Amino acid sequence: MSGFDHLGELAALATAGCWTITAMVFESAGRRVGSLAVNFIRLFIAVILLAAYGALTRGVPIPIDADAEAWGWLAASGIVGLTFGDLCLFRALVLIGARLSLLVMALVPPLTALMGWIALGEGLGAMDGLGMALTVGGVVYVLIERRPERERKIAGRDRRNGVLLALGGAFGQAAGLILSKLGMKSYDAFAATHIRVIAGLVGFALIFCFVRWWPRVAAALRDGRAMATIGAGSIFGPFLGISLSLLAVQHTEAGAAATIMAIVPVLIIVPSVLIKKEKVSTRAVIGALVAVIGVGVMFL
Repeated sequence: MSGFDHLGELAALATAGCWTITAMVFESAGRRVGSLAVNFIRLFIAVILLAAYGALTRGVPIPIDADAEAWGWLAASGIVGLTFGDLCLFRALVLIGARLSLLVMALVPPLTALMGWIALGEGLGAMDGLGMALTVGGVVYVLIERRPERERKIAGRDRRNGVLLALGGAFGQAAGLILSKLGMKSYDAFAATHIRVIAGLVGFALIFCFVRWWPRVAAALRDGRAMATIGAGSIFGPFLGISLSLLAVQHTEAGAAATIMAIVPVLIIVPSVLIKKEKVSTRAVIGALVAVIGVGVMFL
């Protein structure tokens, strides 16, 4: 079977690779200027990149060739996935930390599969189900290894609210993929991403007007080092990453695509070792191998 027959799965794997890069890049930028400012600026840069790409490849810098139905579904996807979902996830990261937040986000694949079955009539075969179980299980096995000292000090109210917000982030990401597939059909994935990003950007702009966060965005724009980092991350994040994720759900079941894209916590082990010189435990290696085997099974 050729690679083209597995275009959706390959696109999902490429998406996970892009998001692994952006996770490391945006981590440093977020520490300098704040995660919400980073999120707004990365979407703004992505709108420009996608406009240039559309002009070069399709002669249409703004996706005005999409019909009203496509704009409706894709704009809803941008609001639900990029605005609501990311806001929930970023707040959860503050309240309960990355480990617990990512553990809850491991629910994205089964949630996506359930929504895909309800909204699209998609079903996963036995091998897909086995692959999902192995992949998600491997990711969770890696994430539950450590319980940082900070987690033990989290107040009960913050823990409850953080978990609920992380669940909101997982729901937003899963629903965003399904809404994208409903609106995209055979439409160009990069143009569909453009609509999603425009909607997400508008959503953030409205929220920033309400909470008066524009001074923080202005401060971030004056930070040259942060802007260089955000610019690089925008290429692999909302430009390539989101576009490839839409290409993935366009060419395979949404639940299968979401499962493969969920291996970021496993993929990030490699640069953590090579760049940050972190030590890898036996548990992390086993979890990574299980997750990789699960991805392999989904290609079968």
